[in-house]
Amino acid sequence: MALLKVLLLLLGLVNSAVSLQKRIIGGHDCADTERGYHVRLKMTNGQTTTICGGSLLNQKWILTTYTCWKSETGWINVALLKVHPRTGTLMSIRILDAPVVYAPEGWKHDIMLVMVGRPVRGVPFAQLPDCSKRPKIGDIVQLAGEGGTTTGPNNRRLPNTGTATRLQCVNMKVVEDSHFLPAYGHTFSAAAPNTDVCHGDAGSAVVFNGMIYGVISAGVSEHPCQRPVSITDVCGYFQWIRGITRYQ
Repeated sequence: MALLKVLLLLLGLVNSAVSLQKRIIGGHDCADTERGYHVRLKMTNGQTTTICGGSLLNQKWILTTYTCWKSETGWINVALLKVHPRTGTLMSIRILDAPVVYAPEGWKHDIMLVMVGRPVRGVPFAQLPDCSKRPKIGDIVQLAGEGGTTTGPNNRRLPNTGTATRLQCVNMKVVEDSHFLPAYGHTFSAAAPNTDVCHGDAGSAVVFNGMIYGVISAGVSEHPCQRPVSITDVCGYFQWIRGITRYQ
């Protein structure tokens, strides 16, 4: 009887350890033929490293969220290109110029443009949307990112799980049309059973009909799969994006 109790105790410890990272937050490996424009934005001060996603719009400009930047002394901001597909060497470009953030009301909307230090060649560009055909409730959009894909005890997110081994894609259904949300800006929402975004996915593109209609918002809940994903609506900023990226 005593031996049985010991075995059960050991089994319980093993199960507890496995449960720390037992659950994948939906998704699958993105196809090698898509999202070649994906950018990994890395911010580091030598002790702490944070990542975000982004999309290369042309030879100079990357689209992401406004939280994907560290301006404090000691931080270095780097753009890594050719992260998907993993067929070659990563292209690393340090970002020196301050980003351009949309803030006409005096507060920053959850969208940002980052200019790289030199023209990018050999990388495909993302396609901006046709805003006359925006996704509506019920339409399927594709999200992607390199954030963590596992959860910890009590289904809590793990903030420092590193990047995914491959860019992850996931399909979600639009559940809320575009609207204006104070403190965030123009947003819409998407959701699907047992799928969610995680730390590190913010700034990555939300795609519909092969075009970028959204950017994953920086807001990530502590417990995954309990609320829709908030997405910054690119069409709400289309003219601003075109104006900056076309003439600079």
